[in-house]
Amino acid sequence: MSDKLKARRERLAEKASGPGAAEPSAQRRSLGHVARKAKVLFTLQFATLQDAGLPVLRSLKVLENQMESGAMKRVVGEISSDVEAGSSLSEAMAKHPSVFDDLYVNMIRAGEASGALTIICNRLAGFMEKAEALRRRIRGAMVYPMMVMLIAIAIVTFIMLFVVPKFEDAFAQLRGELPGMTRFLIDTSRWLVDHWYLLLALPLAVWSTLVMLGRSPSGRHFLDRVRLKLPLVGGIIQRSQVARFARTLGTLSSSGVPLLQALEITGEASGNVVMREAVDAVKVAVKEGEPIARPMGECGFFDDIVVNMVDVGEETGELDRMLMKIADNNDTEVDVRVAAMTAVLEPLLIVTMAVIVGFIVVSLYLPLLKLQELIGK
Repeated sequence: MSDKLKARRERLAEKASGPGAAEPSAQRRSLGHVARKAKVLFTLQFATLQDAGLPVLRSLKVLENQMESGAMKRVVGEISSDVEAGSSLSEAMAKHPSVFDDLYVNMIRAGEASGALTIICNRLAGFMEKAEALRRRIRGAMVYPMMVMLIAIAIVTFIMLFVVPKFEDAFAQLRGELPGMTRFLIDTSRWLVDHWYLLLALPLAVWSTLVMLGRSPSGRHFLDRVRLKLPLVGGIIQRSQVARFARTLGTLSSSGVPLLQALEITGEASGNVVMREAVDAVKVAVKEGEPIARPMGECGFFDDIVVNMVDVGEETGELDRMLMKIADNNDTEVDVRVAAMTAVLEPLLIVTMAVIVGFIVVSLYLPLLKLQELIGK
């Protein structure tokens, strides 16, 4: 990120933390964890009822009655009670920030203000469906490689802890020096048997370190930057972040949310600190009167194709449509890269497993071959 954009972001942070900074007015409530799938289903059903012409309160009552007991049912019940007491739907949802984030609440508020709540609900449902579908595709593609890796680690660990020590006892009766490969295997197995607790402590220590790093701003920034630099995975993460940025901003902007507020919400909705900093820099530049495409090109997070498409969208007055097109293009690119990564990882893991097991088998077989030679003589 350039020094110019960093300076702009710092000036915005100073203004935001000053005496005029906004205070959250909604009372925050927590009625338990609500799964993302439950929120997507609620949004789809609510949009369907709004399409059918039902009033907001009646739609909420219908959904509350047909839901199974759980956190989402309690949340919808409280929202229904607040709306019945005179609150707007957006105000009632804002009281549950753990369920309905700023993106959700602001889109509902924009729909209420414009009288197009049905249209906004359908857009929001479509947005959430596509975002959830992208998340499922990425996670689903990683299931098979992860399972192969875990099974391979479990098999090798079992061989090293239980099989190799049996051969070590048998080799101890042989005369002469063992081959170098066999000595290395036995020494490694002996070390693992003596320090077996490290097999449990090491993953726990790595996980704890990552969690602690993620809790500090500098550590989170470091981890997010490392994720973007990872081979194979880094490009997928960046493309998915760009798709999320474009779809969120396009959905908010097309729903009537002002551009600066839409950028603020989009930055907060980003799950990556590096992405958030880039959006903050764009927001500062737009606040100073610059077109959105120029700071997007300067921040270094967006490629030339994305920047030029945004530039064309601004010039033609079709920024919303262009952002959606960018999101669709990056979704497609993510699918292609995930498929390519899976195609590379699967044979790579199989070959790695074959090499490790082959090394173990050869190491255990060499002393037996030597024994056969001695017997033959």
